[in-house]
Amino acid sequence: MSKKGAFGALSPQELKKAKIAYLCVLPALLVLVLVRAYPIIVVFLKSFTNWDGLFANDFVGLDNYKLLFGSGMFWNLFRNNMYLLLSVPLQVIIGLIVAVLLYEHVPGWKAFRAIYYVPQIISLVILGYLFKTMFGLEGPLNQVLRSAGLENLAVDWLLNRETALPVMVFCVTWYSIGWQTIVILGGMSSIDTSVFEAARLDGANFWQRTFKIVLPMIVSIITYCVVMAVIWTFTSLFPLIYSMTDGGPGFETMTLDYFIYNKAFQRGNQLGYACSASVVLLIIVLIITAIEMRISDAAEEKWG
Repeated sequence: MSKKGAFGALSPQELKKAKIAYLCVLPALLVLVLVRAYPIIVVFLKSFTNWDGLFANDFVGLDNYKLLFGSGMFWNLFRNNMYLLLSVPLQVIIGLIVAVLLYEHVPGWKAFRAIYYVPQIISLVILGYLFKTMFGLEGPLNQVLRSAGLENLAVDWLLNRETALPVMVFCVTWYSIGWQTIVILGGMSSIDTSVFEAARLDGANFWQRTFKIVLPMIVSIITYCVVMAVIWTFTSLFPLIYSMTDGGPGFETMTLDYFIYNKAFQRGNQLGYACSASVVLLIIVLIITAIEMRISDAAEEKWG
């Protein structure tokens, strides 16, 4: 009887090699479980307690979740996160345009390839302070507006939600274009050059090559860019918010990840409450990612 299952129909020698391969990756898998899965499980369990990181660790059931959803704060934070997601289509579309132009070797494309990635190597904390200075009441932007006779437009841009959130969207978009460009350009570089040569011989112009060849062949790459940008926007804006607005004014620019830090380390060490918010944030990211993957599969079936 042949050996089947996870290894399929393998000869004894092939089966031995497969087992050795699995044993080789087992240490890395165990480390991954310890540093990834274990913390998630602990956070989930602690979300049902009044854990303060020191002494209190009593089971409180769903009290943390009731408080989170019943206070109204969660929905304001979620609204802020959704607003910041406006940067995702902007950065992906601009990154795609830049990648196409670089792939077509526009004049100076080698220099531009390095220039576009420069924002990505800047620390988000430094970037936050730069934008805080630029959009401050006495910042360079307002100085230019005043010199142009537009004093009425010279405001403290980060002082209210109506202007602070658009500034943050602009900042996140500008910061992320380089990463999007590099990833999309890498996907385009994997396309066989003979495809483009055949298209040129058939008389296809720039727009036809872009929409009929490039986009259908990099749908999976664009999906990856979108998913990673969404996850990053939900989970990694803490240093930018900390240095730019500190979540203010009030809670008008605070996001879920910053709220978790705020409750865990600044508001009475409410780590159990922060854990419940972390679980909710994880579920939100998983749901959005699943929806995006479904849309991506439908797009690949249509374009492919």
